[in-house]
Amino acid sequence: MATQLSASALKVADRLTVLVADDNPADRMILGRLVERLGHQVYLAENGQVAVEQFSERRPDIVLLDALMPVMDGFEAARLIKQQAGEDLVPIIFLTSLTETDALVQCLEAGGDDFLTKPYNPVILDAKISAFRRMREMHQTLQAQRDVIAAQHASLLQDQEVAKIIFDRVAHSGALSHSSLRYLQSPYAMFNGDILLAANRPSGEMHLLLGDFTGHGLSAAIGAMPLAEVFYAMTAKGFALRDILFELNDKLATILPVGIFCCAVLIEVNPDKGLVEIWNGGLPDVMILGPSAELMRSVASTNLPLGVANRQRFNPQPEVMVMRPGERLLCWTDGVIESRNQAGELFGEAGVHEVLDAYLGHPGRIFDGLLGALERFHGSPEDDVSLLQVVMPERSERIPSPRATAPPSRPQDWCLSYTYRAASIREQNPLPFLLSRLLEIPGLRPQAGALFTVLSELYSNALEHGLLRLDSAWKQDSDGFALYYQERGERLRSLVDGWIRITLNHLPTPDGGMLQIECEDSGNGFAPDRACADYAGRGLALVAALAQEVEVKGASSTVRVVFSW
Repeated sequence: MATQLSASALKVADRLTVLVADDNPADRMILGRLVERLGHQVYLAENGQVAVEQFSERRPDIVLLDALMPVMDGFEAARLIKQQAGEDLVPIIFLTSLTETDALVQCLEAGGDDFLTKPYNPVILDAKISAFRRMREMHQTLQAQRDVIAAQHASLLQDQEVAKIIFDRVAHSGALSHSSLRYLQSPYAMFNGDILLAANRPSGEMHLLLGDFTGHGLSAAIGAMPLAEVFYAMTAKGFALRDILFELNDKLATILPVGIFCCAVLIEVNPDKGLVEIWNGGLPDVMILGPSAELMRSVASTNLPLGVANRQRFNPQPEVMVMRPGERLLCWTDGVIESRNQAGELFGEAGVHEVLDAYLGHPGRIFDGLLGALERFHGSPEDDVSLLQVVMPERSERIPSPRATAPPSRPQDWCLSYTYRAASIREQNPLPFLLSRLLEIPGLRPQAGALFTVLSELYSNALEHGLLRLDSAWKQDSDGFALYYQERGERLRSLVDGWIRITLNHLPTPDGGMLQIECEDSGNGFAPDRACADYAGRGLALVAALAQEVEVKGASSTVRVVFSW
């Protein structure tokens, strides 16, 4: 009576399909009737082979399986049923009168989940079926949740793949393929927090940025796209490292959430002057190695990472130092020195110095040696690992830009004059603005590099020798260079008076146009012969090589340059 009440009260959703396999017809019929009275649907099989066929066709929820049967015993049938079930949970309850421990163990090894001993107790049978039903429902819920998570993970990977493709096209659109560079980026995640950018200014210097955002994965790289956008746009327009640093810090401080920032090294490489400018904000020491791979100097982090400090607290001043052809610069993210081996030991700066000592006298093998040492040490990294090597190239020969055929344009006849006073001179670089105005003339666009170089030399000459009264004779050795640029920074910060005026006069001609550039400052003037003899062939000697005409008006502080196109 109790069994009938249980069957009538069972909800349709709770009813199961049960396969009963027993070679004894009486036992098979009795057990089948008991299961039916519990409210479940029953399929019957007289041996193991029929049970496997029934399972393949019916896919029952639970299998009640006799251990000892002809044709195929329950042990083999259980193994085949579990194999067909795959990831689905199909409980198998062995029907047995066996009591020996070895026999019971054999049932479990074959895939059995429980036992039911003869004669059958309806209460125990009902309890076992109900317990396995709950277990099966839980397993199905976990499978469904797993499938949802897998689908979401696949979607996330697809989003990261698209983001990485776009970012790689942006990040690698610069000068990373330059022969003086070698780099490695080994991401812990597909789209990670490390970023490496390289681009050339119109005047020929190379700008490099190695950055490491906090964290890993997509969330750590949310600032990478705006960082690359600002870096490439401002470098292409000729902005100096200081101006780019200000803009990068302001941009990241505005868009990044609290707790996310970018540790970075920004570098300007100037082969013509034999100079390198380095700004380190939060990354490990930048190392400069000599011709024999000896350590000459380390540039430690003395600045806050990008996106942390406001404009008033942010220090954008890079360190300026001499770097001769063949000398090399090494920098990396903290994933290099924080790599751990199986014993939990850090690779550390000591590991880097061991590599440097091992390859002393063999500078060309330093990069590969460091990579090999890292691979042997940790096997697989725990963090994003980025490594950059820059070899100072030989001084390039400066020649006038090729005369390109200008696209047709209407004649443009105008004259503009800009005067920059002390406050503006201290805070901004006017050259990108002036170049952008000039490049509005289609015929001058092929001359962008030469124009920027001329503007840069004229402005630097007016600022450094006219207003700041610096002496180029100091720049004869590394100590002199250090003194020159240290003094330049101090005098510029304390500049309270003076002005620089740049006049751009464009005149159309029958074949194209002529541009006159005049640079004047409020200083005491300079000696033209000393200006022409500036270090490394720069100064007015370089201007004269790029322009058609250069005129220094006596001992005054006025230089006039003529371009024709």
